[in-house]
Amino acid sequence: MTNFGFVINNRTCIGCHACSTACKSENEVPLGVYRTWVKYTEHGAYPHTQRTFQVTRCNHCANPPCVRICPVTAMYQRDDGIVEFDKDICIGCKACLQACPYDAIHIDPDSGTASKCHFCAHRTDIGLEPACVVVCPEHAIIAGDLDDPNSEIRRVLAKERVSVRKPEQGTAPKLFYIDGDDVALTPTAAGAGTSFMWADVVEPDVSTPAAEALDDSESSRAPSGVAIRDSGRQGHPTGGPINFAPGTMAEHMVQVGYNAQHHTPWHWPVPAYLVTKGIGAGAFLVVAAAWLAGRLPPETSGPLMLTAAVIAVVFTAATTALLIYDLERPTRFLSIVLHPQWDSWLVRGAFILIGFSILATGWLGLEMVSGLNVARDLIEPISPARGAVLLGGVPFAVGAAIYTAFLFGQAEGRDLWQSTLLPVHLLIQAVMMGAAALGIASAFLTTPAGFDELVWWTLLGSLTADLFVAVAGEFGMPHASEVAASAAHRITHGAYRHHFWTGSVFVGHVVPLALLLTSAASPVVAVAAVAAIVGLYLFEYAFVMAPQGIPNS
Repeated sequence: MTNFGFVINNRTCIGCHACSTACKSENEVPLGVYRTWVKYTEHGAYPHTQRTFQVTRCNHCANPPCVRICPVTAMYQRDDGIVEFDKDICIGCKACLQACPYDAIHIDPDSGTASKCHFCAHRTDIGLEPACVVVCPEHAIIAGDLDDPNSEIRRVLAKERVSVRKPEQGTAPKLFYIDGDDVALTPTAAGAGTSFMWADVVEPDVSTPAAEALDDSESSRAPSGVAIRDSGRQGHPTGGPINFAPGTMAEHMVQVGYNAQHHTPWHWPVPAYLVTKGIGAGAFLVVAAAWLAGRLPPETSGPLMLTAAVIAVVFTAATTALLIYDLERPTRFLSIVLHPQWDSWLVRGAFILIGFSILATGWLGLEMVSGLNVARDLIEPISPARGAVLLGGVPFAVGAAIYTAFLFGQAEGRDLWQSTLLPVHLLIQAVMMGAAALGIASAFLTTPAGFDELVWWTLLGSLTADLFVAVAGEFGMPHASEVAASAAHRITHGAYRHHFWTGSVFVGHVVPLALLLTSAASPVVAVAAVAAIVGLYLFEYAFVMAPQGIPNS
């Protein structure tokens, strides 16, 4: 059985970019994206300096997380170990980009599908070497069968000390570096200065959506198209022809001289979907709990039950719409259902949402029949049927609320999302959002006795629990990796500190808690509920965007 891999000899690599050029030519890679690129890292202070090169690409991992997370098997592993992709079935969900710890996958701007190095499989299949191997003038790239004892790559690995990128991720990468430079291998070890060797580092305006994942003090990647505060940065420094970077000399002893720039995969639709999903599932859970506890008598709860059913259905539909909108190829979204890859939590989550939507819609139908009161012979059996639907829907509502935690867990390129608290946190947020939505609705409805008090207690308790889990749990405890800690720092002290402290903590928790403790009147609860919803969106925005600004390459 063949098992293909690469060795890059950093002793002989001269950083000529022949491999990058050959890759683009052979595979017709569009401008602005890269399957292979060369990272330059510079050490020391003039005149005692050194420049190292690192050819960077897909690692063709033996345990590829991009394959597990892909919902439609567009990303797959061949029998010969090559991690290949099929652009004809890719839906452009960008989950594989989040799962890759090496930033090796991008969205092809021409096809709107995932793309990356595929070991020049069309050449390998007919016995030829990848284009980058053939063109390298120093034979610094060696490709071959790792399981063949007579192959060159096997002989090289037997006698050389080699390194891989991020071995702690457990992906078993098959791209090995001879004399791998520790600073180049560790993406966060060196940041960009005021400019790359042949390119300016674009300073982002963090108030614009295009720059939302970049903090110029912490990331060496600048997504193309971001707004520029100072037009002088475009090749004409405003301070004169010579500019000294801010900070101490020690900070500039190591820096990136050249690297590829990559777009941020997920934007505002993802945090928005987390909020709408929480509202739909949470409203169902709160009402189901109240109904099963006997707090909603059928004779007085009709308008409330109908409104809650509408909330569950409408916000779950909005969740689906946001998920489809975020796809690069939205016309292919049915592939998740028709050709599912069951290891992916995108698929499992889709079927959970479908099941929940069916039950919520059935509940809405029962409430509409009961409200219209046109079929009196159907009214009597509606109450037990309603109870059966609400009881059966609880597992689906819980699943809809928390499945994203397991999806984020598969996104191994974003360490902050690998939180064991996340399922519990998402469930608390769903209950909080359900109580908030019902609190707003109660301000316009005549509700059964005691229901407003139930909503008040539920919202107060879930807000308190969410504040504790977010501040003390997610960000108060030490993080297991430097990457996760860096992302958390961006949220609490970096580019997203205002989203977190002002938006989430103050507007989303302190203000509604203060209002609720002041009064339990419906208008006050409604205002507190609106503040909680706004605060949750700002929290989710920071939680989704900040980890994507930490460089993986």
